[in-house]
This record gives sequence, C-alpha cells and structure tokens, in this order.
Amino acid sequence: MFLGKVIGSVWATQKESGMENLKLMVVQPVDWNGRENGQTVIAADRIGAGIGEQVIVSRGTPARILFGSNSVPIDAAIVGIVDSFEVPGATEGEG
Repeated sequence: MFLGKVIGSVWATQKESGMENLKLMVVQPVDWNGRENGQTVIAADRIGAGIGEQVIVSRGTPARILFGSNSVPIDAAIVGIVDSFEVPGATEGEG
C-alpha cells in the first residue's frame, strides 16, 4: 500500500467486463511530507474519494480481490481516505 493524493479523474465509456460503474481516479504517490514520490497511477475507487484528498492505495492482487474476481483487470484500488496521520518528523498530518 502507499499514500497518495487524488489529482484527477478518468472517464471511460467502454470498459472491460467487471468494471462497469467503476470510478477511476488519478493518484500521485506522496511521501509522509506530502512530496511527490513516484509515478501517477489510475486507481479504482468505490469509496468516494475526491480530487485533492489524501488516500491509501492498494496494488496488485490485494486490489483485485476487493472486486470479488481475479478476472477483473484492476491493478490499484483506493482503500481509504486519510483523515490524519502521525509520523515523527513529518510536516503534513492531515488529508
């Protein structure tokens, strides 16, 4: 899992089976100080994250099994919206 910030949305009218009615968000991985930390990813979102929010993202098989099928082509999923966090030395502790 990693911490990220939602920076955009993706609209796709044609999707693979199992992805119908699934919201896709563009997430920028960030470090504990809110600085960019890696390449952006497109993550499936069933919990209602919005642009500008800090989120927790799961990748790979753990993300896919959230959708109940190994055949769903999901590589990343937003699994939490961060309210706050505490890490000694970090400067940003709120989502």
